[in-house]
Amino acid sequence: MLIVGNILFVIQSLVSLAFIAIVAAQTTKNEGLTGTIGGPVSSNFKGKPGFDEQLQQYTKILGVTWFVLGIVLGVIFGHLPGVGR
Repeated sequence: MLIVGNILFVIQSLVSLAFIAIVAAQTTKNEGLTGTIGGPVSSNFKGKPGFDEQLQQYTKILGVTWFVLGIVLGVIFGHLPGVGR
């Protein structure tokens, strides 16, 4: 189980680096108070998603993956004898 935990830890580290890179690549939208209250205004109605929309989708996927890996690693390393105690 320790080998699986170490492999998952490496995967989570790579997901973390990808998460940082994608968040850093996103552009900020200076929408002011209107964007905060009413939400963002989408410019494309039913077309293909643009680059920013794809980055937002990848950010969501990586965030959920990172969170799930964190829980799994907590369970794995929490049940190993002598690890973290």
